[in-house]
Amino acid sequence: MTHKSRAIRIDRQGGPEELKLVEVEVGEPGPGEIRVRHHAVGLNFIDVYQRNGLYPFPMPLQLGMEAAGVVEAVGEGVTHLAAGDRVAYASQPPGAYCELRVMPARCVCRLPDAISFETGAAMMLKGLTAQYLLRKTLPAEGLQAGDFVLFHAAAGGVGLIACQWAKALGLQLIGTAGSDAKCELALAHGAAHCINYSRENFAERVRQITGGQGVKVVYDSVGKDTFEGSLNCLRPFGLLASFGNGSGLVPPVNIGQLGAKGSLYITRPTLFTHIATRESTQAMADDLFGVVRSGAVKIPVEQRYRLADVQQAHRDLEARKTTGCTVLTLD
Repeated sequence: MTHKSRAIRIDRQGGPEELKLVEVEVGEPGPGEIRVRHHAVGLNFIDVYQRNGLYPFPMPLQLGMEAAGVVEAVGEGVTHLAAGDRVAYASQPPGAYCELRVMPARCVCRLPDAISFETGAAMMLKGLTAQYLLRKTLPAEGLQAGDFVLFHAAAGGVGLIACQWAKALGLQLIGTAGSDAKCELALAHGAAHCINYSRENFAERVRQITGGQGVKVVYDSVGKDTFEGSLNCLRPFGLLASFGNGSGLVPPVNIGQLGAKGSLYITRPTLFTHIATRESTQAMADDLFGVVRSGAVKIPVEQRYRLADVQQAHRDLEARKTTGCTVLTLD
């Protein structure tokens, strides 16, 4: 039996104009799969990378990495979910930009009743990213309450979650953002300091804020434009976690400069390594759900677009017009 679903697909990689609203047929789940009807879909910068070709995929491609909804059917071997369950996920392969889909059940988690579908859709990829960064991607000396960390794009979806979570952990998060308004937003969400890098040298300001010592770790999703400055913010034995390419790919690295700058470490983590098993996904999600339900972390859904308006959503995301989290609605 097949079911009809609206979906967003690209037939070739390129600009937002390649995003097409189409009707697709969705079948029954196979072994290890579920069929889920979405109530809200999350929008992320990784969607842009997949659309524009930075991350190549076979065509045609249905975009989208996170969503929330209700399970309609489960395939053979799926034991942690049942028809009727409220769920949310961040998962490979792409395909969340739709009303209905069949997908692997491994990375799909039950959504607590206290968390809305919209919040669930907005928080999974970004919230699990903040979780693996602050809780698992740590400098050699670890992180203790009172330590300084630097977080670029602090007014973005991951950044605003990280600001709150870092504060809850007792860390002094120094954020960067591209405008005074975005800096104010980061400060309102728990950043101890925020630097407007459009008019200040963020590496110099970080040294001033930390009394010349630098930070233990820099979490950098910007990439090319901030890479060198990020290294200059680190104290000896510090860690640069480069987890995105918002301004373009990081250029080739002269590894010798890591020694010259203080025996530094660099890592390039990805969420999908961390959620490779159902057990690790569930443990990370439980941590995320816990801080959200406690009120320590609130998920800022600042923009909503209809599924049919996804081209404009991508334009606004690339133009840095968005803050916090953005969702596609299916009403």
